[in-house]
Amino acid sequence: MSDLRVALVAEGPTDAIVIEAALKTLLPRPFVLTQLLPEPTRPKLGAGWGGVLRWCHDFATRGHARFEDDPTLPGFDLFVVHIDADVAEKRYTDVSNEIAELAVLRGWPTLPNVIQCPPPSGSANIMRSCLLAWTGMPAPGPKTVFCVPSKAVEAWLTAATFDGGHPLQNGLECNLNVEAQLKVQPIAQRIKKTSRDYRTHERTIAEAWPVVRQRCSQAERFSTEVAAVGL
Repeated sequence: MSDLRVALVAEGPTDAIVIEAALKTLLPRPFVLTQLLPEPTRPKLGAGWGGVLRWCHDFATRGHARFEDDPTLPGFDLFVVHIDADVAEKRYTDVSNEIAELAVLRGWPTLPNVIQCPPPSGSANIMRSCLLAWTGMPAPGPKTVFCVPSKAVEAWLTAATFDGGHPLQNGLECNLNVEAQLKVQPIAQRIKKTSRDYRTHERTIAEAWPVVRQRCSQAERFSTEVAAVGL
């Protein structure tokens, strides 16, 4: 049986590492991951959530109702589109004035849209609505899963790498500062936002994924939706 083919749109390379580690646990057989974003051959899209937005809008301009129908994206068994829930507190002008004008023209959901947390599902749902609006899709296709950690993918990294009594586990999915706090832990526990540091924890994330699902509701949601694709 051939390897699965997975297409990933992510804010950045460190996000992709965490998501790939999760997929190694969630998918039933080996897979080949193709990063559609960040993608070195398309630098004009940029990185971060603005890059995800531009990628989604670029897809929308091609006029397809779902990724599965786009002939420029052939042969994938699973599409994963990532954006962090903390983007609900950002502004379109943070990307560019042009994007802010486009948001008004296209009628995209208003940002910022600050939702009380808990529950973490509030801002995650806002960003799921944004992804649909930006892509122009009425709903995700049968092979498409939205990956929206609350408030950021670093919550999943933290849930996997620190024990349950660690202070960072308190209110983890509602903490807007986890990334910064990981950088100032004691040296033995410190995790900088670099691909090198995140790669060193990749196996830990995969092995601890059942714990991550227990600690992070949006990791559980992502896991359930990947399983529902039925690969």
